[in-house]
Amino acid sequence: MTEMHLAWVTLYGYPAVFALLMLGIVGVPVPDETLLAFTGYLVFKHSLAPGPALLTAFSGSACGISVSYGLGRTLGLYVIRRFGGWLHVDARTLEQVRRWYQVRGKYALVVGYFIPGVRHLTAYLAGSSQLPLRTFVLYAWTGGLLWSSSFIGLGYLLGEEWKTVMAGMHRGLILGATLVLLALVAAFGLWRRRTGAS
Repeated sequence: MTEMHLAWVTLYGYPAVFALLMLGIVGVPVPDETLLAFTGYLVFKHSLAPGPALLTAFSGSACGISVSYGLGRTLGLYVIRRFGGWLHVDARTLEQVRRWYQVRGKYALVVGYFIPGVRHLTAYLAGSSQLPLRTFVLYAWTGGLLWSSSFIGLGYLLGEEWKTVMAGMHRGLILGATLVLLALVAAFGLWRRRTGAS
């Protein structure tokens, strides 16, 4: 699957980078970091120009996370109202999540980009918690710019070694994401117990 995505980028260039990153952020299985590092490698090889490559990657990630935010804002409330009882999420819990997002959750939009799996959820949560669009754009798009420029820069700096380094990094990111998700589930359980007890 990864080789097919990279072949599309080689063949179609900027449009493929944009489309694949947008779909990847929404939740379609796309190797986002590998794709960005490969884009950086193509800049290293002078197959892509640095400015357009970064602009395309940023635009794709910004569009993808904005679509996710929109889905969370429109469908998120419906899903919670429809299935909230099964998920032990009620209106009070949703209001607490909304308040948390107003104060601290917006930072997750920046950091979450660097954690596979988490970046796909942060925008949905931001939308379903009704985080204001202006706040969402400021933090989510900043995260997208930092994330895309970091991995494109890494691919450029690594040059011919990009694939070897990214293979090891990908395994580390997956492990890190698993630990973060487990920690978040545990923290949510403790938070639910405390708020339920008070």
